Amino acid sequence: MGYSKKFKYRKPTKSISGVIPLAVVIKPMKCPHGTCLYCPTLDVPQSYTPKSPAIMRAAQLNYDAFKQTKARLKAFQIMKHSTDKIELIIMGGTFLAYPKQYQYEFIKACYDALNDKKSRDLKEAKKFNEKAKHRVVALCIETRPDYCSDRDIRRMLEFGCTRVELGVQAVDNRIYRKVCRGHGVKEVVDATKRLKNAGFKIGYHIMPGLPGSNLKKDVKLFKKLFSDENFKPDQLKIYPTQVIKGSELEKLYWNGKYKPYDKEQLIRLLIEFKKIVPRYCRIMRVMREIPPDFLVAGTIRIDLRREIQKRFSKCKCIRCREIGFALLNKKEVKKGLKLKITKYRASKGKEFFVEFVNRQDIIFGLIRLRIPDKSRVMFVRELHIYGPALRLGKKLMKTAEKIARKYRCKRIIVISGVGVREYYKELGYKFKDPYMVKP
Repeated sequence: MGYSKKFKYRKPTKSISGVIPLAVVIKPMKCPHGTCLYCPTLDVPQSYTPKSPAIMRAAQLNYDAFKQTKARLKAFQIMKHSTDKIELIIMGGTFLAYPKQYQYEFIKACYDALNDKKSRDLKEAKKFNEKAKHRVVALCIETRPDYCSDRDIRRMLEFGCTRVELGVQAVDNRIYRKVCRGHGVKEVVDATKRLKNAGFKIGYHIMPGLPGSNLKKDVKLFKKLFSDENFKPDQLKIYPTQVIKGSELEKLYWNGKYKPYDKEQLIRLLIEFKKIVPRYCRIMRVMREIPPDFLVAGTIRIDLRREIQKRFSKCKCIRCREIGFALLNKKEVKKGLKLKITKYRASKGKEFFVEFVNRQDIIFGLIRLRIPDKSRVMFVRELHIYGPALRLGKKLMKTAEKIARKYRCKRIIVISGVGVREYYKELGYKFKDPYMVKP
């Protein structure tokens, strides 16, 4: 297979999935809807604290996108990571709520830094990046469900965005009202459908333990994420509610009107969550890294994931089955790959999750396909190979084309990172802005 069991660089989990995640933080700006009950207000980007590592790095550079990108690149190179494939992550608040000129200038500056040259405009910056040394193979933007209109989506496609993380928290209108969220479940449903129909990969941020919820209700709401066709995210970040200095929730806590889950409650709850997560979803993170100085109440253990894995090792999520983590944990990996296809309905469309796995159900590569209802088009929402076995990518694309023919699709549309366009051109796809397309 060409896989090595030796990791000769620091923090191997950073690039274990084959791509370097490079996070760049936007400048502080208050959310237009106001402030959620659990969000601190501390003169830094919304929902963060001044001593969060990413915020400290960004603040030192005055939130300059170009300088941040250069600094992170240098840090990864010092750690001996390969930086040819970059997933650019825009974090720090509701980016799409910022002035449009700021959005365009910020994204362009990131590309310029990776290209190591200044461009005239965003279009030229993206063109340079197609063959740059540090190519953007994926771009992620965090936003709220109520900042995800068709116009917002067109702008994200123009940026080269391929993945969107939605601040969903809990799909319950009562909880939304209680925490002053500023939107309802309808906005989550609508945003999810619009994003999937545009080809994006979708992640949800989920917050168990919010005011108005309890352990039993949290499990019920979590089940709904995967039983209700309106949701079914591709990825999850699970951030249990913590009481942070500077939030309205802190006042409720000191007045005895709110109490977060303790460590044991959280572990049991997260194990129940893991039992529910289907094989097509990836749990990206469990727990936020809140500096102890700013944590009023709630567990400070950010390594809960390890504790959970000791008690429950049968999780089917993508991350728990990746080849990279199997090698990192010194697991003996058996050869002999087979193709596995999972079909499901979501947001009024047909979804196909196709993966190469071995007898141990370890995953080596995947492709995520969607045919919207009443459509003769198939979207490739994600293609990911875990490691150097690039031939798997071509095999997965061939499988996608077979499925497209079976369902009489007239063309295949790939939502492609700017830096992967050349790869798809080799497979016979042509660039029709903003997608790669093949009849």
